[in-house]
Amino acid sequence: MPLHDNPFDPLAGDILAVAPARAHDLARLRLLAQRRAAPTVTVVGKYNHGKSRLLNELMGRDVFAVADRRQTVTLSEHHHAELRWLDAPGLDADVAEQDDLHAQQATWLQADVRLFVHAAKEGELDAAERQLLQALREDQQRTRRQTIFVLTQVDQMADDEQLAKVSQAIQAQAPGLALHPVSSARHRSGVEGGKTLLLQKSGIPALQALLREVAQQVPAARQHERSLLLGEIDQQLQQQQAAALAQVEQLQQRQRQQREDFEQGLQAVLEQVQQDLLPIVQAVQVPGEDPALVPDSAADEFKLTAGKRERARIHVAYSRACIAIRGHLIQHGVEGLPASQRTSVGSLDTVMVAVMGISIKYRADLRRQFCEAAGRAHLMQSFLHYYELSEDRQALQQSIVRAESLLFANTRALGALDGLRAVELA
Repeated sequence: MPLHDNPFDPLAGDILAVAPARAHDLARLRLLAQRRAAPTVTVVGKYNHGKSRLLNELMGRDVFAVADRRQTVTLSEHHHAELRWLDAPGLDADVAEQDDLHAQQATWLQADVRLFVHAAKEGELDAAERQLLQALREDQQRTRRQTIFVLTQVDQMADDEQLAKVSQAIQAQAPGLALHPVSSARHRSGVEGGKTLLLQKSGIPALQALLREVAQQVPAARQHERSLLLGEIDQQLQQQQAAALAQVEQLQQRQRQQREDFEQGLQAVLEQVQQDLLPIVQAVQVPGEDPALVPDSAADEFKLTAGKRERARIHVAYSRACIAIRGHLIQHGVEGLPASQRTSVGSLDTVMVAVMGISIKYRADLRRQFCEAAGRAHLMQSFLHYYELSEDRQALQQSIVRAESLLFANTRALGALDGLRAVELA
């Protein structure tokens, strides 16, 4: 049943956003919010089992179409005696057509009371009838919506003994089931002929009295069902809320732990690099005396000079430092640049190049970057920046955003459910 514009709708929409499987329950709650609505009696059963004729006799007038071929393929509705009566399409309705949807709505959504009709001449229940009857009896235990089993067309039985056999067979299929035998033909004859005994024998007056009694129980049953459905939805939302909160906390904890591991690991690498570079950095205290800064002459092209040895030593030490840092970055999935920073030269699109650059490093550079607190802090912040931009971290952040959105939506749904408790429709 579609939800139309009314105070119920936006609240139900918030709940459906996180609990779509509750669409039927919410549609039923929407009907239950119409607390002054007349009780709805739905007649269900197979085609040609006398459903429409029974309704006409119960109402005392011919308002439902009666035919030897399938006639009821839509919901036929009438009001009588402060009751709303629905004649649903038969159980053998074509599931590919709209009539099956109408039958489902009449039986499971609209009905406060179900009259389950079975023709006595058909004998015991078939598989489809047994399945539906069992489902209705289970629903009665759960929601207190009553199902009354009506055995129709008993006048077509050969005698009372044959009727008793059919009744026993049905009760064997559904233990504890109360049967209410009726004859619409006898009732019509009794009415038209003014025959009181025939009227009583038809079973219709007894069924009418039972329906009046059951109808008086509908308000209490509705209240029970409403509380039941609200409670079940609340339980589901509370469970989802706990799961969503746990998911957010788990993802946030993973996010914190991963950053802590990366940061502590990088700190350890930088400290080790500092220790490894100290002998080289401290080898020359006065920059002007650094042999690595002394340029080679043309005559020194093929000679191994002190300057060449120092520059090679510095380069090897720096390369080892870069290898150690890059190894840590790769371990944590931090290697390539974000797409927004990439160039047409793939070899340059790395975090190491972005942070360390491509220029030649000298002793003073190593001292400033690795051996001074400010330099190490700059490296730490730069690598942390790209760490947070890495694909894995971005994916984790998106997971957190989705989990937080779900948590927010579920919190909103819980608030909407509280709102539904107070909604009453005309």
